[in-house]
Amino acid sequence: MKYYFLKLLFILVIFMTPLSANAKQKLMIVGDSLSAAYGMKQDDGWVKLLQNKYDSEQKSIAIVNVSVSGQTTGNALAKIAQQLQDIQPSHVLIELGGNDGLRGFPVKRLRSNLTEMVRASQQAGAKVAVMEIQIPPNLGPRYTSMFTASYKAVTEATDSYLMPYFMLEVAGKPDLMQDDNLHPNEQAQPLIRDFMYREINKWMAQ
Repeated sequence: MKYYFLKLLFILVIFMTPLSANAKQKLMIVGDSLSAAYGMKQDDGWVKLLQNKYDSEQKSIAIVNVSVSGQTTGNALAKIAQQLQDIQPSHVLIELGGNDGLRGFPVKRLRSNLTEMVRASQQAGAKVAVMEIQIPPNLGPRYTSMFTASYKAVTEATDSYLMPYFMLEVAGKPDLMQDDNLHPNEQAQPLIRDFMYREINKWMAQ
């Protein structure tokens, strides 16, 4: 009787444990406040919602989110080598640059930092996607154009994947934005999750 009970318990544990716990694919997200659930609980952010979706579909994908509010490409570059060593991801998604752009950092530095992060991730054996961040035209059309163009230039130079910007789904819609008009609110998170589900699937299928 005791043996039967232990066997049943073992089977239940197997079926109740999400596949993400021993996932074959490990996605590391290196981002800023847009991926760090700024202004809300972590469980309500799009990254956690996406992991829940993968788990419910029994997809063997684990997301490790190292996004930090306020993070710049320079901040992330200083930490990525250690993160790659500790996490050993199969895929890396870089969602960075917004804070660089809002602070008017040189576009040349943005390109250099992104390139170094991509190459470090590739050398660690990961496939890399870079999200094409877009910023308000506060600093003029020339800077804005050069800023956005940097992402395509980086992905072409490094043979990485250019991913569209998820904020295009919600930006400009007051009911989906927090009071600062910079960060998506809780109602926007499921929309971003669904957008990223589609885009990440496209990327991983390549």
